[in-house]
Amino acid sequence: MLEQWLLLAHVIGATVLFGTGAGIAFFMVMAHRTRDPALIAHVAATVVIADTVFTATAALLQPVTGYLLARSIGWDLSEGWIALSLLLYVVTGLFWLPVVWIQIQLRNLARAAASSGSALPPSYDSLYHIWFVFGFPAFAAVLGIFWLMLTKPSIALF
Repeated sequence: MLEQWLLLAHVIGATVLFGTGAGIAFFMVMAHRTRDPALIAHVAATVVIADTVFTATAALLQPVTGYLLARSIGWDLSEGWIALSLLLYVVTGLFWLPVVWIQIQLRNLARAAASSGSALPPSYDSLYHIWFVFGFPAFAAVLGIFWLMLTKPSIALF
């Protein structure tokens, strides 16, 4: 019974990570396309809150539920598909952490432009480009983790 609860918690966590990430990306892109600093500032502020409340919480709980689930089932963490999943999880985090910082900067730049009635500064566009590009490897890594978790392929890493 514990194993089923851990699996449910793990799947919900993965769903929150992927779903919140996809939603955040969609709303940020749509706001950016308007070039309206006030709208971008509002959406970016909401995105920062969502990343803090949902993504960060799920990101912290995923390794815990994954470890407890693996232990409950009897899987060794050095098993190839698990080790590769953990590596991809780290890769995802390496792209996600800078994105969170960038989202805060984008929010602040948009707020400043909105309050002064000016256009978005060039630094906004530079940061937005990095934010946009960093999303692709992060999402690809998450899709890879999903595939590994669902198929549990026999992979000899060690």
